[in-house]
Amino acid sequence: MKPILHSERLILKVLDGSNAVEVLEFVLRNKEFLEPWEPVRSEEYFTLSYQEDLLVKEFSQFRKRELYKLWMFRKEEPEKVIGSITLSNIVYGAFQSCHLGYRIDQSAQGRGLMTEAVAAVADYAFSELGLHRIEANIMPRNKASLKVAEKAGFYHEGLALRYLKINGVWEDHFHMVLRNERIE
Repeated sequence: MKPILHSERLILKVLDGSNAVEVLEFVLRNKEFLEPWEPVRSEEYFTLSYQEDLLVKEFSQFRKRELYKLWMFRKEEPEKVIGSITLSNIVYGAFQSCHLGYRIDQSAQGRGLMTEAVAAVADYAFSELGLHRIEANIMPRNKASLKVAEKAGFYHEGLALRYLKINGVWEDHFHMVLRNERIE
């Protein structure tokens, strides 16, 4: 079963290959806006077939409990993708941790929607998946993303130098953490 989460203003849900058109529209609409914050993307990435294949792969990873990529929709506009939020590199056992990534439509930023989505997904990760830690790695110059993480309760755990290659450049990242203190 595909999880569907609801917050005050949002619907968050796992999509499959049948939703490639909506996802491609989001990707194309935000190509330039997201470019400074993401890895270099090939032209193929911006095609329907690529997005369909990616959604199929991500859905397979979801079924194995390895990745939860939830796509964001406003309740008043439930057919238009406005972002995504991902729990990846999920490790169970003694570690019980994952990485968090998110991106939002340029037209939806600055309204607290991503903070709302992070809160809903963190609650799901802790209460339904039983995870202990959610880790987010954020470039120091990405002030909007830092603000989202801080508002959601993440704290700084350190600085990882030249951590990820973003837009063709090895970028430093703040390592931020949200812990599930209910299970400590």
